[in-house]
Amino acid sequence: MAKKVKDPGLGEASVTSAKRIVNKDGSFNIKHVHRKTGISALYTYLVDISWTHFFCLVFLVYFIINITFATIYVTIGVQYISVEPQGFFIDFVNAFFFSSQTITTLGYGAMAPTSIITGIVSSFQALIGLLSFSFVTGLLYGRFSKPKASIEFSDEIIYRDFKEGKALMFRLMNSKKDVMINPTVKVTLAITEADQAHGYQRNFYQLELERDHITYLPTTWTLVHEITEESPIYKFSEKELKTLNGEFLIMVSYYDEAFNEEVYKLHSYTFEELVMNVAFEKAFYYDEDGFTVLDHHKISNTRKM
Repeated sequence: MAKKVKDPGLGEASVTSAKRIVNKDGSFNIKHVHRKTGISALYTYLVDISWTHFFCLVFLVYFIINITFATIYVTIGVQYISVEPQGFFIDFVNAFFFSSQTITTLGYGAMAPTSIITGIVSSFQALIGLLSFSFVTGLLYGRFSKPKASIEFSDEIIYRDFKEGKALMFRLMNSKKDVMINPTVKVTLAITEADQAHGYQRNFYQLELERDHITYLPTTWTLVHEITEESPIYKFSEKELKTLNGEFLIMVSYYDEAFNEEVYKLHSYTFEELVMNVAFEKAFYYDEDGFTVLDHHKISNTRKM
């Protein structure tokens, strides 16, 4: 008989249209409303977003600031930044270049403020530039120094023959050359089931794994949940499994020698990502010199049983 576990903080109430709990990138699929925000929330957001989004935001803010100050300089008069007026477009371009030199505290000497008002504006802009670049430098350090788990997961979770019965399996891989010390895996199954009192309820089960921790992970690791009478999915047929409204919530933690601290990674599979009667192919082989070669493209490769 499968034993339920306590709600891990996700809530037991559910509906048939409930979305997955954990996204593919490991983040929780939760919408926040009326959440208090502040500089710490902004810092966290800027550290967590992708590098592409980060640099796009940096260039966008840099461009907006220079556009704003260029407009101010044109309004005051470009003659007060040592430039002869030549029409709006040329004046604006010159003002933009002067703004760029001011905010970066670069200054080539060709343009300089020649009035009190442009001196005040350029001094204020220089202060903004110093604070901005200090902030961006801190963000760059935070992004590089933040521990991140180097784990890849197979695209699907598989259901196949195992020993004298069936088993669920998924695979993970070390995506870097860093040594993963004492990796540990915990798998929680969340199933939305009909409940006479509450309509639909989400029930949680801790899945027993054939092996939930190892000493180190240099290549791949296939996690196995043998489906015995104690398994929460023992009562379901293969056809019923594909229609279940549920999710396998996975947390992997290990000690990373590169960061000298413990890191973790969240992942999940839904029953829609369950593939029947296939087996994982080996993702590593030996070359002519006897070296182990790990092919990262093969982590999700399967073959028919």
